[in-house]
Amino acid sequence: MGLIERLWAAGEMPFRDGLYRSDDTGLEVYVDGPGAYHPDARQPIPFCLGEPVDVARAVEEDGVTEAHPCFESPLPDGAGWMSGGGSGMGNIGYLARLDADRSLLWVAVMFCSNPFVGVRLEGARAVFTNDWGNQLALDLAGPAPA
Repeated sequence: MGLIERLWAAGEMPFRDGLYRSDDTGLEVYVDGPGAYHPDARQPIPFCLGEPVDVARAVEEDGVTEAHPCFESPLPDGAGWMSGGGSGMGNIGYLARLDADRSLLWVAVMFCSNPFVGVRLEGARAVFTNDWGNQLALDLAGPAPA
């Protein structure tokens, strides 16, 4: 079991923006804040993936934070689950993709997204809603998160 899987099993995740995979690889994540830049909840929160992250170094330098789940929702094809929630004082949000037995495939940690409280599935696209009512859409068939 790798570092990210051990953290997830303990209810924790890295305390640095990033998309962390169960194989201990990761990518930088960029996301704007939940309210100041997006007062209209119909406008999606910008979400961009960047350069690779040294996962062990990120955890060593910034530590970990608790993952507080708000929802788990099954994928309609039975291939797994989407999970989301938050951590900290209310500004940290996370999204996670779990396989059919609820083992972690990836978790995206975002320091300024606010907790995610729900998901709506539209084909291969998942539209997550945070506690400010803002939405973030991810293509689940895309190459990066899968």
